[in-house]
Amino acid sequence: MALESRGFPVRIGVQLQPQHAPDYALIRDAVRRAEDLGVDIAFNWDHFYPLYGDRDGAHFECWTMLGAWAEQTSRIEIGALVTCNSYRNPELVADMARTVDHISGGRLILGIGSGWFRRDYDEYGYEFGTAGSRLDDLGAALPRIDARLATLNPAPTRDIPILIGGGGEKKTLRHVAGHADLWHSFADRDTYPRKAQILAAHCADVGRDPATIEHSAAIKHGASPDESARQAAELTELGLSVITVGVCGPDYDLSAVEALCKWRG
Repeated sequence: MALESRGFPVRIGVQLQPQHAPDYALIRDAVRRAEDLGVDIAFNWDHFYPLYGDRDGAHFECWTMLGAWAEQTSRIEIGALVTCNSYRNPELVADMARTVDHISGGRLILGIGSGWFRRDYDEYGYEFGTAGSRLDDLGAALPRIDARLATLNPAPTRDIPILIGGGGEKKTLRHVAGHADLWHSFADRDTYPRKAQILAAHCADVGRDPATIEHSAAIKHGASPDESARQAAELTELGLSVITVGVCGPDYDLSAVEALCKWRG
């Protein structure tokens, strides 16, 4: 019997971090290997510079890569974990998402968040603002994305799932309650239960059943295959159903991903 958590099937994701891979062929190969292993979702991230290691190391852009993945893969869902709302206006994000949705045959997850990496903003000329202002901008963008998706011709192939990443208790989780199909908490087994309770309260405020939102989290970076499977079991017992492993270039070691796929069955 397939594993389930809160009524959702347990799914395994891999975040192929587009950093420290000087040849894009390394990323292309990693996506192929991930799909062959049986992962359910391949994510990248939306940054312009590495987040760790050599700060000026090799790095590739997010959404052009998703277009390539849409053509390369045939089964897995794809998306960003997560798109930075600040880097593109909401209407453009909607159109990009619709286009990748069509290229992939309906396999895109639109992951989005408020943004946080100061260097991206400074180097590419975006206004950084404050954490609060960026979250307000995200809140204003989400209905605009919905509105544009509803008017595009041709329409998306399906209702594109919206994933919102973050755990801010006053604003982010309110946005999740109002707009998200999936919530990536960036939480662990100790911090997740409180965040889930607060999300449920926000859902009550807007008249939404919290059971309609799929919960997602990541295995701690650098965990061994056995430790990854142990963490996954703990997280699914708490109510999370999308469990993701992050891997970095240039080698993109998928041993923990393989262990999770075997654990899931």
